[in-house]
Amino acid sequence: FGLARLYDHGTLPQTTHVVGTIGYLAPEHNRTGKATTSTDVYAFGAFLLEVACGRRPIDPQAPEEDVILVDWVFSCWKAGDILRAVDQNLGTEYVKEEAEFVLKLGLLCSHSEPSIRPSMRQVLLYLDGSVLLPELSSLGISAVGLGFANPGSSDGISSSLSSMDKGFSHTVTESILSGGR
Repeated sequence: FGLARLYDHGTLPQTTHVVGTIGYLAPEHNRTGKATTSTDVYAFGAFLLEVACGRRPIDPQAPEEDVILVDWVFSCWKAGDILRAVDQNLGTEYVKEEAEFVLKLGLLCSHSEPSIRPSMRQVLLYLDGSVLLPELSSLGISAVGLGFANPGSSDGISSSLSSMDKGFSHTVTESILSGGR
């Protein structure tokens, strides 16, 4: 997504310099204000999930446990039914293996631990089919948890969401790619 290249690395992080759209911001970016290539990978993962699920990365109108898209897709994977997260508007008109691949890659890219996220070079190899996507469980990630945001986390996203008005209206921070849905 290139945010890391656009961000001025030479300045101290200040609240006026935090750039990005909520839902695409990696948890560590929210805490430190520093954009890195790893925060770009997180944003790409959130984008993959948004496209595959037909939902915005943050949906304040959703039930509390489904507000954060990454967490909802993870809960589907943990329950053994990751395809439940696929956009319902597709009906059965999609290739299940490809949808599962995109959802798993989105989860891997959106992991809360930056060191677990692949590089964009690795992501391209996965997408090209040159390298097989590792099973999430083979990375030491189990159904116990991927370390995604949870209500007790200190990443600031949960507290930001709880202070959001349920009548949240999108403004200029709305994603261009999602077409304003």
